[in-house]
This record gives sequence, C-alpha cells and structure tokens, in this order.
Amino acid sequence: MAEHIVGMKRTDYCAELGEADIGKNCTLMGWCHKSRDLGGLTFITLRDRTGEIQLVVSPESNQEVRSKASRIRSEYVLACSGKISRRSAPNAAMKTGQIEVIVDEIRILSESQTPPFYIEEGVDANEALRLKYRYLDLRRPDMQRNLMLRHRIAKCARDYFDNNGFVEIETPMLGKSTPEGARDYLVPSRVKNGSFFALPQSPQLYKQLLMVSGYDRYMQITKCFRDEDLRADRQPEFTQIDLEMSFVDSDDVMSVTEGFLAEVFDKIMGRPIQLPIPRLTYQEAMDRFGSDKPDIRFGLELNNISQIVSDIAFPPFETTLSSGGSIRAICVPGGASLSRREVDAFAEVAKTYRAGGLAWLVASEPARGSFLKFLSPDQIDRIKNSMNATAEDLILIVSGDNQTVYDALGAVRCAVAEKMNLIPESMFAPLWVTEFPLLEYDGEEDRFVAKHHPFTSPMPEDMAMLEKDPAAVRSNAYDIVLNGTELGGGSIRIHDQALQEKMFMLLGFTKEQANAQFGFLLDAFKYGVPPHGGLAFGLDRMVMLLAGTKSIRDVIAFPKVQNSSCLMTEAPAPVADKQLEELGISVKELSDEE
Repeated sequence: MAEHIVGMKRTDYCAELGEADIGKNCTLMGWCHKSRDLGGLTFITLRDRTGEIQLVVSPESNQEVRSKASRIRSEYVLACSGKISRRSAPNAAMKTGQIEVIVDEIRILSESQTPPFYIEEGVDANEALRLKYRYLDLRRPDMQRNLMLRHRIAKCARDYFDNNGFVEIETPMLGKSTPEGARDYLVPSRVKNGSFFALPQSPQLYKQLLMVSGYDRYMQITKCFRDEDLRADRQPEFTQIDLEMSFVDSDDVMSVTEGFLAEVFDKIMGRPIQLPIPRLTYQEAMDRFGSDKPDIRFGLELNNISQIVSDIAFPPFETTLSSGGSIRAICVPGGASLSRREVDAFAEVAKTYRAGGLAWLVASEPARGSFLKFLSPDQIDRIKNSMNATAEDLILIVSGDNQTVYDALGAVRCAVAEKMNLIPESMFAPLWVTEFPLLEYDGEEDRFVAKHHPFTSPMPEDMAMLEKDPAAVRSNAYDIVLNGTELGGGSIRIHDQALQEKMFMLLGFTKEQANAQFGFLLDAFKYGVPPHGGLAFGLDRMVMLLAGTKSIRDVIAFPKVQNSSCLMTEAPAPVADKQLEELGISVKELSDEE
C-alpha cells in the first residue's frame, strides 16, 4: 500500500549534492532507477530530474527500512532520509559518483508495473512505443535535458527582449481564417451556427495591428497551427518566438536578433558566436549552395560551367542550353575513391528532385566518367581546370532548368558531405539570407503568390518594377539559417495602404476579396501606420539544433506523429452526437476514392 509524505520535506535534489555535502543529513524524493540486493546490503539508484544518486540500506539499518528496501523495484516512487557519506568505490560515470546516502528512513510512495521500455539514456525502443507511453519517455535523462534546454532558451528570450524594451503581449488563438499559405485548423462556433474560427498560423496580422496601436516593440512566445504534411522539423502545432518593431529598417531587426542569438549561444551553450552574422542574398545562396537555407559548415560550392561545356555534343547539355537552363557542378575532394555504386546513389538523390540524371567525371590518367565518349582531352582539361580539380577529385554535374539544378545539386551536395564526413558536427554556423523574390508564379493557379506573405515590403529600389516586371522584384525579407535549417524569418512590412492594395491586386485579389479577408487590417491602415518589421523564430527547431537531435519530436513534450495524431491520447477522436448537434454539424463518411 502506498505511503504518504506527511512529516517528510524534500531538502535536496539528487544530482545537486556533492562532496561538500558529506556528513549532512538530507531527504530526497524520486524514482528507483535500479535496485540491487546483495544479501542484507541493498543499493538503490534514486533518480529525479537533476540526475541520480546511490542510496545504501545496510545490515545495520532497522528492520522496517530493510524490509521496505527488499520490496523496491524499478520505477517505484520513493522518499528517503539519511546521511551523505563518501563512497568507498567511487563511480566516475555518475555526477554524484563520489558520494552515497546511508538511508535511515524510506517510504514507498507509489509502486510501478514493469515499464514497456527501459527508462535510460538513449534507449533503443521503437518511437511509436515511446510516444504511446510519452510520460515514461519523458523520464529519460536525455529527454529531460532537452526540455530543460527548451526552458532555458525560452527564459533567455523573455529576459533578453524585456531588457531591450520589448513588451510581451498575448494574441488570440481564435481568429478569422485568412489565406496565409497553409491549410487552417478550423473551430466551429456554437453561437454563430455555420461559422468558424481559425487557429492562427502565426500572429502576423495581430502583431502588425499592435504596431498601429503604438506598442513599439512586441514579443510573444506563442503557439501556431498549420494543417500540413509533417516531417522531421515540422509539427501541426509549433511554437514561435515572435517579434515586431516600429520605426526600424531591416538592419535594426537583424541586429536585435543577432543579440538574442549571441546571448543564447554564450549563456546557455557556452559557445560564443562571432557577430555580425554573415549575410548572403537569396541569389548568392542559390548560386553557391543550391539552397535558400544553405549549410555553410563545409564547401562543395556549386559552379556554373554552362559556358565551359557549351561546345560539348552531349544531348542533355545541348537540350538544357537551348532551352535557357544551366549546367552546374560540384568538386568532391578525394571523391575519385568512391565506388560506382556510391556515385549512383547520389544520382538517385538528384532524380528525387526532378533532375534527369547526374553526370560525373574523374580527370585522372586515364580519365573516367559517365559521358566520357562525348569529351575530347581539351574539354576534359577545361572542366577540370574550371573546378580546380585534381586527379583524386570527383566532379558531379547536373543540367536542366535553374530551379531543378539548384534543388538537385544542392541536395547532392549535402548527401556527399554526409557520406564523406565533411560536416563538422560540433560546429554552429549561423547565416542571414536576404532579398528573397517578393513573388513567385504558381502555374497551377496561373497567378503570382507571395514568397513569404502578402504584407512583405518590396525593396525600395525595386518599387518601379512592381507593375512591369513583378517577378524581378526583391522583397525586404530576411531568414536566419543555422546549419542548413531555417531558424526564423521576417521582413519589413508594407505600411502604406495604397501599396498594400497594389500587392493584393498583384496576388489576384479583387478589392472586394481583399476587404472580405483583410478588411480589419486595411481599415487600421487608414489611421496612421508606423514603418515596422519583425521576425519569428521557430523555438522547436532552435532547441532541436542546439540539443543535437534529428527530430523536433524530441524537444516537444507531447508531439504528434506523421498523420497529426497523438499516440498517447489517441487524438483526434470522434465526439458525441450531442456535441455535433449543438454545433449544427454532421459528419460525412468519405469513400476511399475521396
């Protein structure tokens, strides 16, 4: 039968004790990690969120303590008191390995069934099983470290932005559905039958309205919701560190952001970063790395060799150049040692990004390559010299339209770096990417769509091209990238009503449609709008990268899986007919075809 803790008060956490505490009496509470009965001498490893410590029940302990100790099993919840003593056989693997607690009182507060997996660091258990029993998974030391890191980053954010004059203001979870790129999560209204709230994809409109309201510097750590397909760094509900500032330009926003990142890396990670953070324009990033969120921890930069190979009678190259595409290559140091099977694996990566294939060349004696019969010795030398390649290097080439080449060769670049162990895993390399295209053409909808969102301002010098060449207009936008992952993004916003209306027109909105969707914002713009801009960090992604995990599920307490369901609670789940009736909703069963 479970005991209570009346009369016992915890004095310390397990791993906060050390040699300086020897001789002190303490009361500890936590879970039994393991128990070993050596015939009258019982060793219990007690665990709480700070770590572990060894408890000792000796033959000299009273009968009640020894009797209870003999019953204790893994994951029992215990309260114990005793004296801290020096261990006769220290354990260097434990933070508290120099000490132990000689127990004089112990209480079993709760018993436990055998867990479905071991509660230990780096447990080798199926992720679905871990998520079903997430409350057990969260007891594991590595998961607890992740959530503690998340707590410290969130606290650092609040402290830093408060010290820099920002005001934390909550924005609504129940709002209006507006087209912002992803599918909304909708919430039916009981009191306004047939109408729906939408959960926010971001607080974008509200934080702009707060600038209209005069709150100069706003921040919020807030939940956002997007009904979209999941991946390792995406969840249907996620958390942003959200900022907005008035009377600023992009340098002001980026400077404040850099200060926050510097504080996180210095105070939390103990690894200062150099400021200012490097900047690349969007076009530079694409040309050099084939990505608008490049990993700059390694080389393998893209080279445009279109002119170098323009006289080669290789059909894929000829087709590409005649249709206005490009031919780009990377040089893999020491790549000549890779097997044909390994090179073919890189070709498969390129094909997943719609590339027709991956040409390759080793300029050795004799030369080797996938299109060697189309090359003269002079042409081989020209390609080799343009890439500064040696006979030990491998040249990989993709041809096609620019976007396909960027996507495919950028992905091959990362795959090669991983295969060749070129990525310094312990390195953090932040980067700004700026001047994104303002608009991109959507062939399916036959119209332009916003690259970021409809409230992003064009670069001032590109304003004149809005009507005559909208595809060439650059946005006053900026993304912060870390190790090939977008940490956050923002922009200077449109604060002029006429320009905002022109933007809606370019995006295919009629005046009536714009008013129906964004009328409250356009109305607010009639009453004096300060120039403003901001940025939002993905807190989950930031913690994931700093914790060194591969999935944001490892840094969220109760995440969803691929189909947006929760394995622990079994949400989403059907609701009672009465609830649906109150909302005026009936559920249609979809066929397999639908």
